[in-house]
Amino acid sequence: MREAEQVVIERPDQKAASADAPTTALVHGLTDEAVGQSRAAHGPNVFSSGRSPGLLATMREVVTEPMFVLLLLASAVYLGLGELKEAVTLGVTLLLVSGISVYQSLRSDQALGALRDLTQPKAQVWRSGLLVSLPTEQIVVGDAVLIEEGSRLPADGTVHEPRDFTADESVLTGESVAVHKSGGDGVFAGTNAATGRAWMSVTAVGAQTELGRIGRSLESLQTEKTPLQRQINTFVLRMAYIGVVAFLLVWGINYARSGDWVTALLFGLTLAMSVLPEEIPVAFSSFMALGAARLSRMGVLTKQPQTVESLGSATVICADKTGTLTQQGMALRQVYAHQTGTTLPFPGPLSETALKVLTYARWASETEPFDAMEKAIVAAFTTADPASAAQAAPMIHEYPLAGTPPMMTHIREVGGQQIVAAKGAVEHVLAVCYQDAQAADQIRSVAHQLAAQGYRVLGVAQATPTSAEFPAQQDDFAWVFLGLVALENPPKANAGAVIRALVEAGIKVKMITGDSPETAQAIARQVGLPSADQVVTGQQVMALDQIALIPLASQMTIFARMFPEAKLRVVQALKAGGEVVAMTGDGVNDGPALKAADIGVAMGQRGSEVARQAASLVLVNDDLGSMVDAVAQGRRIYQNLQKAVAYIVSIHIPIILTVALPLLLGWRLENLLSPIHIIVLELVMGPTCSIAFENEPAEAGQMQRPPRRPTESFLAGRALGRSVLQGLGITAAVLGVYWAAMTQGEAVPLVRTLVFTTLILSNIFLVLVNRSFTLPVFKTLLVPNRVLWLLLGLTLAMLLTTLLFGPARQLFGFAPMPLAWLGWCALAALIGVGWIEILKAARSLWQRAPGFGGPDRKGSSDL
Repeated sequence: MREAEQVVIERPDQKAASADAPTTALVHGLTDEAVGQSRAAHGPNVFSSGRSPGLLATMREVVTEPMFVLLLLASAVYLGLGELKEAVTLGVTLLLVSGISVYQSLRSDQALGALRDLTQPKAQVWRSGLLVSLPTEQIVVGDAVLIEEGSRLPADGTVHEPRDFTADESVLTGESVAVHKSGGDGVFAGTNAATGRAWMSVTAVGAQTELGRIGRSLESLQTEKTPLQRQINTFVLRMAYIGVVAFLLVWGINYARSGDWVTALLFGLTLAMSVLPEEIPVAFSSFMALGAARLSRMGVLTKQPQTVESLGSATVICADKTGTLTQQGMALRQVYAHQTGTTLPFPGPLSETALKVLTYARWASETEPFDAMEKAIVAAFTTADPASAAQAAPMIHEYPLAGTPPMMTHIREVGGQQIVAAKGAVEHVLAVCYQDAQAADQIRSVAHQLAAQGYRVLGVAQATPTSAEFPAQQDDFAWVFLGLVALENPPKANAGAVIRALVEAGIKVKMITGDSPETAQAIARQVGLPSADQVVTGQQVMALDQIALIPLASQMTIFARMFPEAKLRVVQALKAGGEVVAMTGDGVNDGPALKAADIGVAMGQRGSEVARQAASLVLVNDDLGSMVDAVAQGRRIYQNLQKAVAYIVSIHIPIILTVALPLLLGWRLENLLSPIHIIVLELVMGPTCSIAFENEPAEAGQMQRPPRRPTESFLAGRALGRSVLQGLGITAAVLGVYWAAMTQGEAVPLVRTLVFTTLILSNIFLVLVNRSFTLPVFKTLLVPNRVLWLLLGLTLAMLLTTLLFGPARQLFGFAPMPLAWLGWCALAALIGVGWIEILKAARSLWQRAPGFGGPDRKGSSDL
């Protein structure tokens, strides 16, 4: 396989010695020649291909389909009867139908393959002195890989230069507690970087890794079928059973009357072919794959194409605040010094006490921060005190972010002295500082005032080591409270519009954030989130049992001071309450909630690899506005799939009854249609349902309707009744022409011609009226869909060819048709299909009538 192009990560310091460069023997990285040698010796970094074998596998699937087998059998029967022309025609048509199926399958596979390439995880690898981003399958033994918090380890390796680095190895050990890693420790493919960062030298790839040896490839996990898939499979299976019964019945009746079992078999096959709705699963696969490809062009990557169908039924979106509703970057805006009780704005001159607060906030941050808050603190400190910022402050010991709510502590050597600096949630910092009640209340008041302005507020504290041994827990130092730093993370410019669009679409939007209640409420008011006056915290969530949490999760909009376990419980409670939940997240700790949600949504730019792998959707540009587009696309796809399936059901009914009823009723002329006629009809119906309807644009107003119920069947109740009635209407038209021509003594070839013509014209009219179940056809005719018009044009050209071209007419057993009869066929087809337009008009008048209809039915697609 050709190696993908390497993507160099742009860094302002790359021309010089990169700050990200490893300082060990890994410093130069592998050359291209060494990469090739390593891959040849150890193989690629893949567990299994996970890819479709391609054309041969697709062809194997097509030739084992029931319709292919029936057509092959019918062709053999024609050969047995000595009707070579019919056998050859059926064989050629069979190849044409199979070719269309192969084309559609390959088209879908191509779309899915492109999605797999887009969603393939990448890793940062040091090669030939440059840090490059590569697909993980291109990593080789000997590579130097940069592992950062939130990434999934792509291979087995040895740790170098760890900084506060811990790994979650639960996928291998089942132990949920992250393991601290020192230099020289081993790390394993499939595990996650829980905190910090480190370099890793790769020691094993692919099947040679620990994960590969124990046979637990993440690529081998089976995807559970969606409710819609199960409904479609059940429907097709039931129709197959009906086809078997109909086949035996028609074969038996014809054999009893004629005594010719071969001819009877041919007529039985004709009916069996007319019953099988094999277009439905093909349409579903095409709709999902092509829909996923469309979403990828809109900046929304789907891990499984079936997710597309779920989007249309999403009822709740649980959105993270930072980077989702608010802008990605942060900036320091206020510093509160507790010693003097003053709050100073920043940028601006800081007093000595305020500068001390900022200094200790900086020392409590990573030396080379990767968190947005820490980057903002370091930038502010560099601006406020450039001389101290340039001073070396090596870290002696660190306590990673821990506690609920969290706090972190660093011990550094500054100017020959050890300092202990901490920052974190105000509640946690106050709890360990042992402030008196009055002082604590004063600090909380200031913190509340800052948070109410939409700032993210952190407490800062200092301690002095009392011995050479550091306490086991960071809370055990003798802490002194220094003050507060307030950082701004303003809402995105389009956040308010996105919220309004989602609410208008009947989707509840809930904010789930680790920030304080005051900060969360302030941002919620700025973006226009409904019910921003009430808030519930993670501790309150954990204090409730599941039964009590279900109504609370449904009613509340803002969830603050949330931690992973609380997020997961809220998602589970919403699902238990019957909601279809989409959950956004970007961090390692969001993984469980993303996995538990019906639709996990990760951020493509700032999201961790763990979050992206746990999610079912990735927003490439970290823009929640893309979710509005995704929901609209999901609703369009489901709506068009309904139209396609309704069309398939409606057009199959007259084909089945036209074959079966004359035989069962003992009409003088029976068995007019043969497998050749049925296969041509299949040739028309297949592309129409899976290509023409898939290209239909969204109907106006679909984003002003409530989400469909997840338990709603794709074709049941009124929708199924409408399709059956449409099918019966076409049946009445076809059999009416059939009966009229037969009773007037017309010859069999002419009656066959009239029946087939009426069926084809009814098919064309049915496609046009089914483009919308609410809008009249004279409006949908103005809606552009070039593919649909192309297919309808080809259908009409095919009909004219069989009617006017002598050899084709002879092959189909047709006769020249008087113009008057053609008019009667067109009129019958128009009446058989067009009655639905009267119902559309009546329903439209009913909705507009005062006191009738009701807003809850507005825009519904049911008639």
